[in-house]
Amino acid sequence: MLNNTLIFGLLTGIVLIVSFILDNKKTILGLKKGWKMLFSILHPFLNILILISFVLFFIPDTLIVKYLGANSGWLGFTIAAIIGSITLIPGFISYPLAATLLKQGATYAVVAVFMTTLMMVGIVTLPLEIKYLGKKAAIFRNVLNFVAAIIIGILMGRFM
Repeated sequence: MLNNTLIFGLLTGIVLIVSFILDNKKTILGLKKGWKMLFSILHPFLNILILISFVLFFIPDTLIVKYLGANSGWLGFTIAAIIGSITLIPGFISYPLAATLLKQGATYAVVAVFMTTLMMVGIVTLPLEIKYLGKKAAIFRNVLNFVAAIIIGILMGRFM
C-alpha cells in the first residue's frame, strides 16, 4: 500500500512535469523562488527545532507527565494555555513539538490547548495587534481565542 509521502511526491512530480511542458521558463522561475523560500525558512526552523530538542531533552518525562499528563487536570490546561499564549513558534515547528509532547506523556486535551493557544493567541504580538486593530479588538480577539482553546481542549479530552 502506498503511503501519503509517496503519493504526494508522485503527484508533485507529475504536476511539475506538466508545468514544465506547458511553460518551462515559469516553472524554472517558480522552482528557483521555491528554493529561496525553503532556504530562508530552513535556518530559523533548524534553530528553533534544536532549541526545542534541548529543552525537551533536559525536561524529564516524569515532569511532563506530572504537569501535562492525564492526572494534571486544570493545572495542565492552565500551563499549556499560558505557555501556548506567550510562545512564538511557527506552525510548521509546533506539530513535531506536539508529537513529541504526546510521546512523552502529555494528553491530547492538553496538547490541543497548547496548539490552539499557540496558533490563535498572541501575547507577544499583542502590541502590534493593538497598533493595527485597536486595543479593544485585539484584546477581544485574544480573549475569545483563549476561551475557544480551552473549549477545544475539553472537547478533545472527551472524544480522544
